[in-house]
Amino acid sequence: MSDNITLSLSQVRELSESVLFSNGFNAEHASAISDIIYTNQLGDCHSHGLYRLFMCVESIRSGRASGTATPTISDAGPAVVRADANDGISLLAMKAAMPLLIEKAKQNGVAALAINRCFHFSALWPEVEMLSAAGLAGMAMLPSHAWVAPAGGKRGLLGTNPFAFSWPRHGKAPFTFDFATSQFARGEIELYRRAGNPLPEGVAIDSEGNPTTDAKAAMNGAMLTFGGHKGSALSLMIELMAGPLIDDLTSKESMAAAGGKPEAPYHGEIILAFDPNMLSGGRVAENNDRAERLFADVIEQGARLPSQRRQAAQVFNLERNELEIPRALYEDLLKLKKG
Repeated sequence: MSDNITLSLSQVRELSESVLFSNGFNAEHASAISDIIYTNQLGDCHSHGLYRLFMCVESIRSGRASGTATPTISDAGPAVVRADANDGISLLAMKAAMPLLIEKAKQNGVAALAINRCFHFSALWPEVEMLSAAGLAGMAMLPSHAWVAPAGGKRGLLGTNPFAFSWPRHGKAPFTFDFATSQFARGEIELYRRAGNPLPEGVAIDSEGNPTTDAKAAMNGAMLTFGGHKGSALSLMIELMAGPLIDDLTSKESMAAAGGKPEAPYHGEIILAFDPNMLSGGRVAENNDRAERLFADVIEQGARLPSQRRQAAQVFNLERNELEIPRALYEDLLKLKKG
């Protein structure tokens, strides 16, 4: 028997929605969450695809996350949108606020969306690509739980603190990157643990602050930032931008709020949108050509642009209308659906 199972694309979405429905999410939340899970799975982003359903379900079963909360969207200023998720998963609030963010960015050149009081589990690239699909450049960032030690530290203080950026390209897939400021995303560590595989060197420390390649010891210890003090400083910036700046929790405060329960982190998110038309004085075409020359120079050297692998996987999986996931994951998800 193969270690993998093949699902049609419609089965991927149906599996996600059925797991969410059976665990207390209403139709609006299940749809918004499944949109992002499906999009990640389509691009073979396994750590942020169907696997993330476990965190969603843990969050609602803990009694803290709401599967029925209606987000409150506020026009908070000429270039500011606020979205209160009201203790729901972030994605419905993000989806509801995105049209107003886009409108304000095109009116003002720059606009910001602050999402508050949300549980978050997902990758950030799908939401910044919503902005690039509208012809805008976009950034998104948020904290998580205090799973990551600062450079030189011995215990968790920072979150995995992802940062995403997307640049619109005329007639082409956008230039997008999305990375955790930790060397690995938390979901990747868990996938190593589930597979029984050792981590690379320099990714994590154990509960005593010693380097470890054991994924279980890493989960009980702390992860490390990429780039030493540089990644640590960037992670601290994200703590500030998506925490105190928007009146929401830091990663340490988010972990304390969870009370040790294995739920999705509870905090805020900031999304920034930039209009190339207004900021360039209407010279979008000329500056698009300049950006394309820059991208071409990268490829000419034999390098690749971020997201090329993921974008190629999306095209491939769409063409064949199916994809593969680990059989063990599929069986665990069926159990999750049954409760």
